[in-house]
Amino acid sequence: MTLFSLLDKTARRHPDAGAVFLGTEQVRSYAGLRSRALRLAAGLRARFEPGDRIAIFSENCPDYVELLFGIWAAGMAVAPINGKLNAQEVAPILQDSGSRALFVSRKLAPGLLAIEGGVTADVIQIGSAAYEALFGAEWEGEMPSDPTTLAWLFFTSGTTGRPKGAMLSHRNLMALTLAHLADMDDPDPGTSLLHPAPMSHGSGLYIPAYVARGARQVIPASGGFEPGEFLDLCGVHPACSVFFAPTMVQRLRRAVEAGAPRPANLKTVIYGGGPMYLEEIKRSIAVLGPVFVQIYGLGETPMTITGLRRGDYKDAPDRVLGSVGYARSGVEVAVVDASGKAVPSGEVGEVICRSDVVMAGYWQNEAATAESLRNGWLWTGDMGALDEDGLLTLRDRSKDMIVTGGTNVYPREVEEVLLTHPQVEEACVVGVRDDEWGEIVVAVLVVRDGEMPRAADLDALCNARIARFKRPKRYEFRNELPKNNYGKVLKRALRDELNR
Repeated sequence: MTLFSLLDKTARRHPDAGAVFLGTEQVRSYAGLRSRALRLAAGLRARFEPGDRIAIFSENCPDYVELLFGIWAAGMAVAPINGKLNAQEVAPILQDSGSRALFVSRKLAPGLLAIEGGVTADVIQIGSAAYEALFGAEWEGEMPSDPTTLAWLFFTSGTTGRPKGAMLSHRNLMALTLAHLADMDDPDPGTSLLHPAPMSHGSGLYIPAYVARGARQVIPASGGFEPGEFLDLCGVHPACSVFFAPTMVQRLRRAVEAGAPRPANLKTVIYGGGPMYLEEIKRSIAVLGPVFVQIYGLGETPMTITGLRRGDYKDAPDRVLGSVGYARSGVEVAVVDASGKAVPSGEVGEVICRSDVVMAGYWQNEAATAESLRNGWLWTGDMGALDEDGLLTLRDRSKDMIVTGGTNVYPREVEEVLLTHPQVEEACVVGVRDDEWGEIVVAVLVVRDGEMPRAADLDALCNARIARFKRPKRYEFRNELPKNNYGKVLKRALRDELNR
């Protein structure tokens, strides 16, 4: 069984239900979406071979949904590329993936001309006459059914170096889909999935789950996240679910605090993709209500390692709210030392997991695959601790750990404390080289309303909550923290800058 089967079954059961919307306007019914996907599959099979990679480089748009299911129906793999990347970042992904075709939006097509050496893939502009010509024939072939074939070539966000292509099979994404429906949300034809976050990333990975249940796929007319537009769509579409990076939760919370109405039909906010700090989730719950669920996962285990379900938030203590939750359905999680031996409950080690959701490996990168996949387990590179009841609390990426005077400091622990200061809006803690200590702890802060806290007050706050050796030896203030196109803070960029 492949992912197209989800659309096939829903279209037969709910043919007239609205499937794809642009803003408030319906673009496709489920019967129409199935027909378009099958016609696209026929057009692709006339030009390319099963197993070929087909890239998509676009901002969010309604066509994204039919492209995904059409590529899957053709027995090919999709290689989504973040529409916020520039042409020079697109080039190595196209080269590494060996994509035979590239679907590009009209807005982004001119940028491809800047790629040195040009693009070897067939470039097809979404919405053009060449695009529509692919939909001419009826599908007459046998539907692919092997769940082990490559479905999604997921290129990592590249915060720690050159992006790698995680190979996600139909089975991997089906495991994601089933775990999401079991743990996190319960969509049906009377619900909606909004896509203000990139469909090339987290938001797009949830499309199969909501298609399986006949929910609406709603793409904002802007193609991205504008709090006002999102609030308006929540007032039109029923029972809205959405995937947000933590920075997007923060922006929505600020908009409502500034006087915007609370989203009328907001049902579920799934947040993940970066650290959600304790103070932020507590404030967001107070402002937006009990709508949150949390997921922790990597591109290599898409969206699915641990999570907090809706019921986990009720009267939850800080240790739960500050965690990343419990192992997801069908996922086994452990915390181990460098030799792979489980560490005692509550002690910090590397988080590893195994499941049908774990990738097959990295595309044409045997060395990276061997480093990450060992004896059936994926080594995440994240440091964390498991409680006796199975609650996982992350500390940091292993590469972000600071060693000062021979003692380990986990930046997130320090950041959580600094964010309790009323004038601190964002915090990023990194290690900076030092002749005496090896590294010193440095905090880079964004403040609220331009009011800069005194270093002495920040020191006192840290001394009251954490060991003295963890306290930053220096504070720096910025208007904003550097972030990648998915909203993750670029710690490496800050660390490199401060170490020059």
